[in-house]
Amino acid sequence: MYSSGRNDECYTPRNGVLPILKYIPAGATVWCPFDKAESEFVKEISKQNPCVFSHIEAGQDFYEHEPDHWDVLVSNPPFTRKRQIFERALSFEKPFALLMTNAWLNDSAPKQLFAEVDLQLLMFDKRIQYGRREKKEGYWATPPFSSSYYCRDMLPKQIIMERLPN
Repeated sequence: MYSSGRNDECYTPRNGVLPILKYIPAGATVWCPFDKAESEFVKEISKQNPCVFSHIEAGQDFYEHEPDHWDVLVSNPPFTRKRQIFERALSFEKPFALLMTNAWLNDSAPKQLFAEVDLQLLMFDKRIQYGRREKKEGYWATPPFSSSYYCRDMLPKQIIMERLPN
């Protein structure tokens, strides 16, 4: 039910952030709980909404830290410990949009977690090319899976298909 891994620091490119922007309510303060200042989420969301961010490397563990004020949670969380991340996100009872692998839909966890809350999906016509800085080799690698924004109270309907911008 709970998994952990070593390759959780993957970076969402700008084109993976742009599609969610139009679904963020005007004036809402957005919390990006897995992000640093240089994150594309922080950079792009800050252009249209107040944005607060936190990261475990700054001593702000998502499972223990929460900003004083925020309205919407948007980010690319680690793809391991998925169930725990969504349990915590759902516990806030606020809107969220979290990027997650589409393969997770085959797991029992989302079916259990979203049994009482409508799961919304913002899906794409192609894969997001995430970046991962390989410490040893110094190059970007791309995970081989497709993903979607798993949302609560963010989208006008349960499933929306978007073109991923170049």
